[in-house]
Amino acid sequence: MAAGPFGALREQLTDAAATFAGSADALAGILAGIVDDVDRALGERLEIFPVCHHSPASALAMVRRLRHKQPKVIYLELCEDLQPLLGELRNCRLPVAVQAFASELDGFPAEWGPLSVVAPVTEASAEYQAIAYALETPGVELVLVDRSTDHVFQWSPRGDAGAATDPPADTAPEAAGGEAGEQTALHGDAVGVEIGDLRPRFAELEAYLLHHGKVRHWSEWWDQYVERPLADADHDTYRQVMVLIGSLFRRLRPAGSDRTDRDEDRERYMWTRMREHLAASGADPADCLYVCGAFHAASRVEQFGLDSPAPDFAITPRTGTRWRYGLIPSSHSAIEAQFGLAPGSVSIAAANWTQAVGRSGLTTYRLDGQRGGKGGRGRRKAVPPAAGPAGPVADRLTGFLAAPPPLDGLDEAELRGWCVDIVRLARRNGYLASTADAIAVFETSILLAGLRNRARPTPYDFADAAVTCIEKDVVPGRRDVRRLCEILLGGDRIGQVGYDALPPLARDVLDRLRPLGLDLEKRTIQRALLDLHATPALAGCSDLLWMLRHLLPGDAVRPIMGERRLGHRSIQESWDLALGRHQRALIELGYEGVTIEQVLEQRLRRSVRGPDATAAGALAAVEDAIRLLDSPRLVDELGARAVELLAAERTVDDAPEVLRRIRRLLAHHRATAPTLPAWCEAFVTTGYAHYCTLLPTAFVEEETGVRQVGAMLGFLFSMESLALSLGCDRSQLELAVAQSHPESPAKVALLWAARHQLGLLPLAELRQRCADLLGNPLVVPAFPRYLSGFVHALEPVPGLAPFVVETMSTAFARLPDPVLLPWLPTLITTLREHGPELVPLLVREAARTFPGTLPELDAWVPPWLGPTPGPAPAARATAPTGQVHGLLAAHPMAVDAVAGLLGCDGGWSTPVDAPAGSAATTLLLAHPDTVEAVSVLLGG
Repeated sequence: MAAGPFGALREQLTDAAATFAGSADALAGILAGIVDDVDRALGERLEIFPVCHHSPASALAMVRRLRHKQPKVIYLELCEDLQPLLGELRNCRLPVAVQAFASELDGFPAEWGPLSVVAPVTEASAEYQAIAYALETPGVELVLVDRSTDHVFQWSPRGDAGAATDPPADTAPEAAGGEAGEQTALHGDAVGVEIGDLRPRFAELEAYLLHHGKVRHWSEWWDQYVERPLADADHDTYRQVMVLIGSLFRRLRPAGSDRTDRDEDRERYMWTRMREHLAASGADPADCLYVCGAFHAASRVEQFGLDSPAPDFAITPRTGTRWRYGLIPSSHSAIEAQFGLAPGSVSIAAANWTQAVGRSGLTTYRLDGQRGGKGGRGRRKAVPPAAGPAGPVADRLTGFLAAPPPLDGLDEAELRGWCVDIVRLARRNGYLASTADAIAVFETSILLAGLRNRARPTPYDFADAAVTCIEKDVVPGRRDVRRLCEILLGGDRIGQVGYDALPPLARDVLDRLRPLGLDLEKRTIQRALLDLHATPALAGCSDLLWMLRHLLPGDAVRPIMGERRLGHRSIQESWDLALGRHQRALIELGYEGVTIEQVLEQRLRRSVRGPDATAAGALAAVEDAIRLLDSPRLVDELGARAVELLAAERTVDDAPEVLRRIRRLLAHHRATAPTLPAWCEAFVTTGYAHYCTLLPTAFVEEETGVRQVGAMLGFLFSMESLALSLGCDRSQLELAVAQSHPESPAKVALLWAARHQLGLLPLAELRQRCADLLGNPLVVPAFPRYLSGFVHALEPVPGLAPFVVETMSTAFARLPDPVLLPWLPTLITTLREHGPELVPLLVREAARTFPGTLPELDAWVPPWLGPTPGPAPAARATAPTGQVHGLLAAHPMAVDAVAGLLGCDGGWSTPVDAPAGSAATTLLLAHPDTVEAVSVLLGG
């Protein structure tokens, strides 16, 4: 038991377990096992370097070790298929994220798509230092050994793709709030692959550590108890402590976790890949360095170590999914949101990294040409000779665990500067802060640090003190005090992908928009003015902007002036462009195609071929194809698919949208082409038969609303002439109406309107039915629903507008106030809910019917109450007279043309009573109902 360098520590922990637990079984086994894990990891021939993600202490230790050891091969825990992208980091400003993206899935559930994996990289991370050293030092090979992105989802539970990483949420409630909310979405809904994930997976343990550490969240605990003690530790102490922490968290993880099985498979995968590389390259393990998370450094799988006799792990082949790779911008807040860290923790880590580098005098590694930040490159510094074989492992844990934490004296100048700056920043953001608040923040910071057993206030103590002293009752502006502290201590640094690292599509977009004269890589919102009449060359930019408007988020490309609709293009446009803020979305478009036109065409095709595709959606895709691409071939393809979808639909939920879009498309084709496309004709005939078939069922189904039934009738009546000319049978519509027997008042009114349109219900009978409804006290409360049906009937039968005005006026005139006043709110809410777009038509008809001035109202008689003289019998034998005849006599050429079309021959004669002669008289006598209707409209 006492063998090895850690024998004394093992015995000490075993005795302590027996003393405090009363037994040397469970607790002693855990403590001794932790020491065994440290001994095993440090005794491996291949040097293991444990890290924690975005840890300044890990990054400092990595710089020191790289300068001393100068390894020839670095094995890095990162998805192996991401390796070709690492060289592009030199063209970016950190932080950025390496991304793998797949939209066309093969071997994964379709509902998972699109799949996205991101691995964020910051300068204050051990991984970046290792990458920069390997890429900038000649003769050094960097090998990524973790599972591929395809295996990330292969090993995910089929119930949830997001369970691949499943980082725990932090306890900080501000994680998604405030101004940083826009930047937390930089990674989208991607699955995060975290290098060096080090956090207890045992909720009770984390709660215990936070409670006894007197901190609010895990990030603060890690900064106080790990980061600061290890910032200046030597290499051996750093390694032993990190493996100890990783082993502790590993052994206290709940048994039977799916995550444990995946982590162990990852470790088998990585050791298998390293063995394969060493066998193929012949590299000396003494010249290699294995960089992995501290959790994986304490691995206990059978493949652990180069000398393990266990067979290699069987790696399954990848699926047929086609992955696309690139770099996307990241930010501190996006990393915090992705991995459940406390808000501001990554910014504080970056500030600590800068201070530690300046304090230690180290020259960090940096990629040649890296944008932003400061720091030298390792190859410019004189490098000490490479280290020889590692000596025997010495126990550094005993001294580190037994020694008290080093006292870090109070830096009054630093804390005073923070207090003055936060008060100044608070005043700029609307807080009534003063010098007294600065003094209070200073004293409270020291007090909180003392209560938490630390002599020097940390940024977390300072932020808590600022919130306590400055933020009183409400937040006067957009930023609260905690957000102001984050800005003060470093802010949310946002990365950017350089032009050379962008995919071809993104570069093509920037090149095609260059005539605008704007720097579109900036993160500010820029205004673009396009005068297409004065500068026709900008038409290409306009077309591209409208396509980007369709593909990108709404605030990335936003039109201020101008529109693009069917048959209309503006000659002047104004745009607000924020492509720099939405660089991730633009980059992900590059994963789908080479040009914007190709991506748009593919998306339109996918929208009509998906399982949720509808006829209305297909018609919308047709409109987009006409407006944005002007591709007749694609329009015909999408239109044919719309016909198929309409014929396959068994519901009429989208009938209003279908009617609105097909009317617009028919009007466009009639105005721009000599004949209608074949798909339009097929859509009309299919829709006529389809809606006739579904009409009786829709009338009686409670799930089908009056709006949908009205839209069906609108399609049937408005498309009737075209459908009949294309071979449809009108008797099908008559049979459908005859078979309809609705019970709902609104649908009953719709049926009456349909029968009136078909000539089966005269207007006089319809008026009598409404009068009977108003005369029945039991029906009066439901009369607003009848009116709602009549309002919806204006869609298929717009000629009923005068009758609807008459019916509503009659109701207001006949109903007494005790009935009318409770009835009005129901009428208003019913019309607002079911027919808001049809009410303006009703209002216009009322404005035409009622007098326009108050004096005229006194002598006004409603048309439906006034006398309606009928034509004398003798008038039909000769020639009726009236204003309409004077109108016809004033325009004889029009009368002759209509008479010729109807086959009426004869000339003009001028009798005393009738100005129209043979042809006109024959025409008028052949259509007496039309003459009467026109005469009534003209007041004759």
